[in-house]
Order: sequence, then C-alpha cells, then structure tokens
Amino acid sequence: MKYAIIRTGGKQYKVNEGDIITVERLSVKPNESVTFSEVLLYTADGTVKVGNPLVANMTVSGKVLDNVRGEKIRVSKYKAKVRYRRVHGHRQALSTVQIETIGTVGAKKAAAASEKQSTRPSASLAVARRARQAEKAVPVKKRTTKKTA
Repeated sequence: MKYAIIRTGGKQYKVNEGDIITVERLSVKPNESVTFSEVLLYTADGTVKVGNPLVANMTVSGKVLDNVRGEKIRVSKYKAKVRYRRVHGHRQALSTVQIETIGTVGAKKAAAASEKQSTRPSASLAVARRARQAEKAVPVKKRTTKKTA
C-alpha cells in the first residue's frame, strides 16, 4: 500500500493515488495540475520514510477538480447580563483535488536543487562581507564650534 502524508493550508492530509481530497483554496484554476512538495511521510511496500521535517526529493501531484465554498457556519458571541449578542456567518473557500501520483522529484529537479544550494554563499562569508563594508564606511565628521571674540 502506497500513501503519503502532505501538508497544505496549515493542515495535514493522508493521501493515496486516486484519492479526492478537499483542501484550503489553492490559487490554481480547475483542470490545472498542482504539486505538493511538503511531504511529511511516505510509505510504499512496507518501507517508511519519515521526514525531518520533510522527506527529501518527494512530491505529490494532483489535478484541481473544482474551487468551491464550504457549508455555512454560524459564529456567535454572547456575554451574560449585558444584552450583548453577535452572530456572524462564514463560508470557507475550498479546492477539490484528485491525487494523481506520489513519487520522487525528477533527476533534473534534484540536480538543479543541489546546484542551487552549492552556489549559495555560506553564512560565514556573508558575515565577513558585512564586516569589510563596515570598515570601508566613511567616518562622520565631528562638529567643532568656533570661538567668537
């Protein structure tokens, strides 16, 4: 059995290939594909990969079926003995997604990601660069007052 646990919209979902899930509204139009890169756990054929916090080079892709609004809920506030009552309604914006594939990122994407990380300057170089810029800074002239006779 192959499944994954993904994180989107601040929530976690257990998904299998072919599942249809309802998540917080995604900024993708219907019939377009979407990729979830935040995979927290992956299981296939008895092997389990647990992320720390994410599983490396793992994605879940799907297709947005529809953008809908959820059921209306009533939110009420009430304070006793002061005649204070407020009632508001709310409908959450949702997207319906069909999960198509669960798998690893392609070799090209993985190579590009590792290349991006290797070309980024390290934190110690950035600190040294800032120190050199501070040495080059022009000192501020001190004001002197003239004595008038």
